[in-house]
Amino acid sequence: MMLFYDPKLCTGCQHCQIACSYKHFNAYSIALSNIRVLFNEETGEFEAVTCFHCEKPVCVEVCPVEAVYKDEETGIVRIREARCIGCRSCIIACPISAPWYNEERKKTYKCDLCDGDPECVKFCSPGALKFLPRSEGVRRLKEVYRV
Repeated sequence: MMLFYDPKLCTGCQHCQIACSYKHFNAYSIALSNIRVLFNEETGEFEAVTCFHCEKPVCVEVCPVEAVYKDEETGIVRIREARCIGCRSCIIACPISAPWYNEERKKTYKCDLCDGDPECVKFCSPGALKFLPRSEGVRRLKEVYRV
């Protein structure tokens, strides 16, 4: 499963970010969200940045303390908070810099798909975010981005 994002439907409301931060940090804070919504001035569209839960995640390979791992059963790429030393190697290695560093906790965080029931999708009123099987998500990404 993966998150699919359609920029044509996104209104930039940031409800996905608020839902994520509340789910993971019990706070309504865009800064504490594992998904980021950015405005692309060139296209005039919003872009969502979140972990793709790659089949072969580079972030797992570069973590010096094995805090980042791929759950073989679910395919979710996770970070063990207790093991994370905050080195930020996973952020640097990720092609889209999906993990983010929490200054207060001195740890790195990223999307964990809410254990298979993503809050961001539930609160996306315009339907720009969907939780789809990887094959369908990749097919739809190719359609949207004409890859």
